[in-house]
Amino acid sequence: MLMSNSPRIRTVLSCTSLVVALGAGATACGSDGHPLSAKPYDAASQIAFNGPAGSQKADPDKPLEVTAQGDDGRITDVTATDAMGRYVAGELSADGSRWHSTAPLAAGAHYTVRVSTEDDEGSPGRKVLNFATNEAAKKRQLKVTFGPEAGKYGVGQPVTAKLSAKVKGKEARATVERALTVRSKPATEGSWHWVDSQTLHYRPKDYWPTNATVDVHSNLDGIKVSDRLWGAAAKPLQFTTGDKIVAVTDAGSHWMTVYRNGEEINSIPVTTGKPGYSTRNGIKVVLGKEYVVRMTSASIGASDFYDKMVYYATRVTDSGEYVHAAPWSVGSQGAANTSHGCTGMSTGNAAWFYETVRQGDIVKVVNSYGADMDPFGNGFGDWNVPWKKWREGSALLKGTKEGRTAVDAARLRPESV
Repeated sequence: MLMSNSPRIRTVLSCTSLVVALGAGATACGSDGHPLSAKPYDAASQIAFNGPAGSQKADPDKPLEVTAQGDDGRITDVTATDAMGRYVAGELSADGSRWHSTAPLAAGAHYTVRVSTEDDEGSPGRKVLNFATNEAAKKRQLKVTFGPEAGKYGVGQPVTAKLSAKVKGKEARATVERALTVRSKPATEGSWHWVDSQTLHYRPKDYWPTNATVDVHSNLDGIKVSDRLWGAAAKPLQFTTGDKIVAVTDAGSHWMTVYRNGEEINSIPVTTGKPGYSTRNGIKVVLGKEYVVRMTSASIGASDFYDKMVYYATRVTDSGEYVHAAPWSVGSQGAANTSHGCTGMSTGNAAWFYETVRQGDIVKVVNSYGADMDPFGNGFGDWNVPWKKWREGSALLKGTKEGRTAVDAARLRPESV
């Protein structure tokens, strides 16, 4: 492989320090005598590695280090990977004298370290090192459960990651976040956001692309998160998106307009929350659909009594806000707001809406006298958080500029050479 004359920083994905000098090896040159055509020589005599000797195992709490020995050569590249192909993040000094890991090793893992060197004449050297880390370092495991379940969703569906234990502190959260990867095809910019110490949400800057495939997985298995807390294996997630369905309810004009991929497909007269029960403003995500739901005044603490079986009910908040059939208020639909917070429409229109939307589609309410939709804790209000503020909820992206950054790249496995 043709090596550059200037050393590079190799950005990889996780690791940690143990000094063992390696045995000497012989150099070999090509038949034409040109150093760049030479067969790589055994670089053992040129480097020292602080990995364990023999059958001993490394302490995953300590960083790895490879150093150049003597004055006749330098290190040009180092890659370290575990048995699952995860790279170890590391940094090579500008003069090629030292490489060290910059992220923790996994406990109970096997690693391969590939070291490239060159001597004073530019001839390339190679050394491959293998070692394992101590599994006894594992203490309490941090499990991750991704959501939603596999399936097809609207373009507004956030990804969720629920942790089995609280994670506090920027470094610990950065370790977790760096190991949780989300990729979509077609690709789109997105970010994790810490909702609380045990919950993360991931969403794109804008909605997901239509007809996209989204893959979510964790590289946290065996990685030290904090003192006595280590990552566990997690079940990956894949889901797809459909068309972009957005329903905009104007509580002032009492009409809902439904769009598919930016084109209007229906306009429906509706009634929303009356004074004292005004419907929440903002962007909501369809949480699910129920053919029939019993709704009572007791469920929301309403002073006026009601107890109804409601059909074609599409839920948009955890607290019980729906888009549903309301045949008793047809006379007010398109003219006045008379509900207890839900969006009511005729049975025929509600059946059409019920059949048209899916979980993850967008319902947006404007011009209501109600409060704004909560970002978290009452369904998915994630899209009401401005993108800049959303990024500030990331342990990796806070304070960075928008667009693809070095931090973004560090979360992805780099191309191999």
